[in-house]
Amino acid sequence: MNLAMTRDERESFLAGLHIGVVAIDDPDPDRAPLVAPVWISYEPGGNVRFVTARVSVKTDLIERIGRLTILVQTESPPYKYVAVEGSATVVGQADETERRALAHRYLGEEIGDAYMVVTADADDVVVEVVPEIWRTTDFSKMLT
Repeated sequence: MNLAMTRDERESFLAGLHIGVVAIDDPDPDRAPLVAPVWISYEPGGNVRFVTARVSVKTDLIERIGRLTILVQTESPPYKYVAVEGSATVVGQADETERRALAHRYLGEEIGDAYMVVTADADDVVVEVVPEIWRTTDFSKMLT
């Protein structure tokens, strides 16, 4: 039985409301890969975007390595996940519009607006990931 998602299924799932988990190799042999949660935005057929602090280990590794994996998953059965590996680039300063859209998407309007007030001085950048390799599983396919 094939549990892999079709292109439409995987892109629709990735576009849904899921916390992304970013994994980036660290070239330091004494360090494990960096793994961190992020709020993502994705439109089917496009690139994955997320916002992160300009000064951070994550941003430093993205600029040095230029590749990462993002995983999104369900939290209850039947489990599903999509992992996307691809080239990653810091594309510029995160503007208030993009930051607010992510805050509203993940926190709702009221708490998202409060988040924007608390993080008004954030020095954030936008990272864009070009999906190159897709790994997927949809255990609900066992039920059909």
